[in-house]
Amino acid sequence: MANHHELANFIWQIADLLRGPYRPPQYERVMLPMTVLRRFDCVLAPTKEKVLREYEKRKGGKLNDQALDKFLSKAAGQRFHNHSPLTFEKLKGDPDNIDKHLASYINGFSANVRRIFDYFEFTNEIEKMREANILYLVVSKFCDLDLHPDQVSNYDMGLLFENLIRRFNELANETAGDHFTPRDVIGLMVSLLFIHDDDLLARPGAVRKLLDPTCGTGGMLAEAQRYLHEHHAEAQLWVFGQDYNKRAFAVAASDLLIKGHENSEVRFGDSLTDDQFSADKFDYFLANPPFGVDWKKQANAIEAEHHKQGFNGRFGAGLPRVNDGALLFLQHMVSKFESVQPDQRKHGSRLAIVFNGSPLFTGGAGSGESDIRKWIVGNDWLEAVVAMPEQMFYNTGIGTYVWIVTNRKEKRRRGKIQLVDARECFVPMRRSLGDKRRKFGECEEGEPDQIRDIVRLYARFGDGEKSKVFDNADFGYTRVTVERPLRLRLELSAAAESEWLHAVAEAHRQNAQRMTAPDALKTWFAALLSDFGRTPCLNWNAVADKIAPHLKKLGGLGKDAEREFRRFFVLTDPKAAPVIAKSEPLPKGKAVSEADRFAGWFEDQHPAGCRVRARYLVDAQLRDFENVPLKEDIDDYFRREVLPHVPDAWMNRTKDKVGYEINFNRHFYRYTPPRPLEAIDTDLKQSEENFMRLLKEVTS
Repeated sequence: MANHHELANFIWQIADLLRGPYRPPQYERVMLPMTVLRRFDCVLAPTKEKVLREYEKRKGGKLNDQALDKFLSKAAGQRFHNHSPLTFEKLKGDPDNIDKHLASYINGFSANVRRIFDYFEFTNEIEKMREANILYLVVSKFCDLDLHPDQVSNYDMGLLFENLIRRFNELANETAGDHFTPRDVIGLMVSLLFIHDDDLLARPGAVRKLLDPTCGTGGMLAEAQRYLHEHHAEAQLWVFGQDYNKRAFAVAASDLLIKGHENSEVRFGDSLTDDQFSADKFDYFLANPPFGVDWKKQANAIEAEHHKQGFNGRFGAGLPRVNDGALLFLQHMVSKFESVQPDQRKHGSRLAIVFNGSPLFTGGAGSGESDIRKWIVGNDWLEAVVAMPEQMFYNTGIGTYVWIVTNRKEKRRRGKIQLVDARECFVPMRRSLGDKRRKFGECEEGEPDQIRDIVRLYARFGDGEKSKVFDNADFGYTRVTVERPLRLRLELSAAAESEWLHAVAEAHRQNAQRMTAPDALKTWFAALLSDFGRTPCLNWNAVADKIAPHLKKLGGLGKDAEREFRRFFVLTDPKAAPVIAKSEPLPKGKAVSEADRFAGWFEDQHPAGCRVRARYLVDAQLRDFENVPLKEDIDDYFRREVLPHVPDAWMNRTKDKVGYEINFNRHFYRYTPPRPLEAIDTDLKQSEENFMRLLKEVTS
């Protein structure tokens, strides 16, 4: 029995026949559908004669196509059939007409298989190979490929498809990881998905439904069914998937047909804009959305659903930035959660999804990403995040994370989130596959069973070097706006006067306005100068009332003149007095309370000499923000962390925003002390001696 590597190499050799008419990135257009076609041919071979007899018996009768398909598929013992008298071997009998015979053979399949080949768009490739005179050679070579289930298991067929797609996508410099996820990663996700459900799945006649809205070639669906068959053979798992890549969809649909899962289905379409399961609820979810892929093309439909339907739709929690739609898929799946009603046999839902680091912390409080995290954590749905090693995926070497989200946490996990650091749980691969250079160890190959180790660490739900448990609130914070007063200095310097006159003239010229007479501006400025002189004034409050009439007259000389005046003569100065926006008398013996002080009220001296309770104008350039942990009192934080550094600051609590982020590295950071200086000096001296020795050898 050949393994999937040997089969992939054999098919790869067949692909060399395409060289010339096809460029290497185009090989998959032929190789994938031909592999599927050969698999169908081998699966149907034992019942071929029986199907032909049944077809001869029923053709031309009163049965419609759908009813006839059912009878013939039953005769085939599969969910599909082929009533053409042709087989792959017989196709070789007439080389001159092999294109017509191959098309006829495909048309002999049941409607569900014909639809698959429509998505492969294989008719075009048949004609192209015929014109290049290579069709007969390709079909003949595939006849030598035995893909009967007795020789190649369904599991190995899935690995074969992954192997081929990865190779084809590497040639095309495309993202193979968009279509499938490495089986070891899926193995971890599936183990965590079903970890708490032994009792549910062990019940006689248990039936559960699973959805992958980004199913690609269906690897996650296949692995989930395999896991359940091995651990709970009596339970039934109906799997459903959706994908918008035609060839990936065709492979996934083929795989389900071959395995004969009558209650499972893969549908074609974009899950975000063309939800094929809009009315359905599911018990489990698995997904690996494309990393960092934008949703500009879907933006109109998604934004419309968000604004019009809110939480009655799928995207009520928020919209992430348009260059990464990963969190949209999370909301899509949560919208299909089953409710928790045990008396109605509804036990809630669990999902496992792969993200890169961005969804953990991208976006500050009030952003779409933060609001989505706030929604997930606030509803106590995030059970855990598992950090995986780098270089685990075929198309990227970045760090990735598995999120476990559920609306039926165990009692001990309620209000808690577990972080598991599995970044060092890997073994190097003997041969890299694309960017995948690491994998989880497997005990069958003499390696440590690292998936089991991670699952046990997860199940223990305790604090340690690789696992930490937090309260939900530990990841939340309040974004507080910190304001500082505007401080202005009035300075009527001669240099600024000259620059001001020039700037006003230039502003008039650019705006095509009638030029204000320079003499009028000079006369106005002379009057101003007589009242205030050249000496800088560091208290705007003392001059505001006096300068107002002057500025009113200046406004009549043109808006540009007044704007430019403020730019050149009214300057911010940290040594100046704060500018009072409004004030009220402060009764004798009374002081501004700390609560009022934190809210922006200050004790000040009115220009008239009396004590006042004042609010200051805000200097927007000095505005700052503080992220205060939810568990901490905001006033205490402000008193301790802000006031010692900026005593004139206050908080504008009307602008408070609550945000959530999960900074994984912060919680698992391990300090590494620097090497002693003596050791560094020793190494430097040794390097210098080696350099001088080598230099002497070269120059001697």
